[in-house]
Amino acid sequence: MTAAMLYTSPVEERTFLLPLRLALASTDTPGALLDGAWWPRSRDSRDLAAELPALTAVLDPLWGRITHVTVNPTLWPVIPRKVPVDGHVVSVGWFRAEQDPHKLLLLSCTVGRWDLLVIPPQTDPAIAAWLMTAATGPLRSHTASDLLERAESQQMVTEADQAREAVWDSEGGHGARVTAPARSA
Repeated sequence: MTAAMLYTSPVEERTFLLPLRLALASTDTPGALLDGAWWPRSRDSRDLAAELPALTAVLDPLWGRITHVTVNPTLWPVIPRKVPVDGHVVSVGWFRAEQDPHKLLLLSCTVGRWDLLVIPPQTDPAIAAWLMTAATGPLRSHTASDLLERAESQQMVTEADQAREAVWDSEGGHGARVTAPARSA
């Protein structure tokens, strides 16, 4: 007789305890390239299987039951074929050339299709917030990869500014006291 044990990794346990990092755009902008942004905690396939139920739990009531999800395998090392979610199974597929590597495509057989920017897990929180705002803004005319390129450029400028400020501070510029010249009586 054998017994099967279900092992829940600490990462999976943490995933359900932490808030879902998701921003959705309003539906009043037809033709937009993105419908929102999702910031997963990891691109490991185990974590996709662990995070997808939380994502669909939020989206199912808003968009109808999510039945299929596609990703680009360029940034997802292993892709599970099926992920059990609340009361049903979501099929997971992939498109290498046809799908932006930074996009998650969600399909509902009753309502339609949605495209989410997938923010890399290691992204600085300030940059992730900017990306979520850009992916949900009224225009949404940039692709997922375009937004990430813009965010990377913004991050490099921020880091360069911080480096210049650190040099300025180390040379006494920013924190130096300003002393008034002595008045002659």
